[in-house]
Amino acid sequence: MQTTTRRQFIRSAALTGTAASVFPTILTEANQSLAKSADPKVRLAFIGVGARGRSHVQQALYRDDVEITAICDPSAEAVSRTNTLIEKAGRKAPVSYGNGDEAFREMLKRDDIDGVVIATPWEWHVPMAVATMQAGKYAGVEVSATVTLKESWDLVDAFEKTGSPCMILENVCYRRDVLAVLNMIRKGMFGEMTYAHCGYQHDLRGIKFNDGKSIAGVGAEFGAKGYSEAHWRTQHSVDRNGDLYPTHGLGPVAHWFDINRGNRFTHLTSTATKSRGLHKYVVDKGGPNHPNAQVNFKLGDVVTTVIQCANGENIVIIHDTNSPRPYSLGFRAQGTNGIWMDDNDMIYLEGVSPSPHSWEPFAQYQERYDHPLWQRHAQTAENAGHGGIDFFVLRAFIESVKTKTPPPIDVYDAAVWSAISPLSEESIAKGSKPVEIPDFTRGKWKTNKPIFGLTDNF
Repeated sequence: MQTTTRRQFIRSAALTGTAASVFPTILTEANQSLAKSADPKVRLAFIGVGARGRSHVQQALYRDDVEITAICDPSAEAVSRTNTLIEKAGRKAPVSYGNGDEAFREMLKRDDIDGVVIATPWEWHVPMAVATMQAGKYAGVEVSATVTLKESWDLVDAFEKTGSPCMILENVCYRRDVLAVLNMIRKGMFGEMTYAHCGYQHDLRGIKFNDGKSIAGVGAEFGAKGYSEAHWRTQHSVDRNGDLYPTHGLGPVAHWFDINRGNRFTHLTSTATKSRGLHKYVVDKGGPNHPNAQVNFKLGDVVTTVIQCANGENIVIIHDTNSPRPYSLGFRAQGTNGIWMDDNDMIYLEGVSPSPHSWEPFAQYQERYDHPLWQRHAQTAENAGHGGIDFFVLRAFIESVKTKTPPPIDVYDAAVWSAISPLSEESIAKGSKPVEIPDFTRGKWKTNKPIFGLTDNF
């Protein structure tokens, strides 16, 4: 591979040299003193300790600087399994709250909580995050953060009124390959960025229909007879037609394009195919006379959304969860100097790749441009889920709480990434007409500087 050009080196050095100016609340001497004097223990509470919530609990238990003071879930089984997990780790049992859906409000009155991790059904994310901010605590909310456009504004308004930070826990932002690509983009390897492709292409039929009798689920049940996510998630496929889960793909791309920090999404258009996959699955599993064979699923099998950015880039997002297919987030990063695609892990850089117009493996670039976060913490991340990225996202939240600094993925990111869902629904309902994407930063995107992936903590 050819060495980086002098122009690229100068740009890389400039980025490194100005790191202290892009987010001074993290890097100033005053803040370093604050971090050193801060309480060494971060006191966390967890709302929602089902499968996803317990995975976060497990990651917290690996850290000596974290104390779990309280957990909340209306499911007695979830609370019991979580307490067993904590006790096996030799930790003190937290106070448990489980008396109904609103029990979290009583928990938030405690004064021994610094941050709250929220891993509940989507419709509870905003009420719980807003209540957490109002209680003066850091909120870490799972994806997607919001369901409606109003909820995105509610998150932003709560933060701006209370000053309590809110981080969307988008783990894919820390995937090793997309961080290496981010590193390469910042070093100028792709030239000027023009286009990105991403999405959520994941066969979720066994999750949307799961009666709990096996890992993959049996039959065609959801709702009241469903188990785990089938109890609530499938109903969104009944009621809504749009990109229901955009942030796994969009989060990393937003960092590539400096969204909310020198750039922003301006408008989108969305289209949806006919809905066939879920009905076929019900018939295949439960027969044509199964009651759910009469359900009208609104969600199209494949939803395609195109986003225009203020700086002239386009982003295509694909949502495909109703079809038989291998898992893929479909990443593609394209600039004036070349292109990377993750499905075959291939790259082409003009003047750098050995053969014109020919792909080459990304592996050597991954090794050479591995992001410093992975270089420093790869071994520690081995125990984490989803290939290690769960370690990084919870670590970033904990470090922001510990050092009393804004999180690297903030409330404005949570608001606009998640807002793609209701806005895509609106576009589809209007015959795929363009829909404006609000500026949740209220103009601050013009002066905000990139922060993600620029310190050891974040």
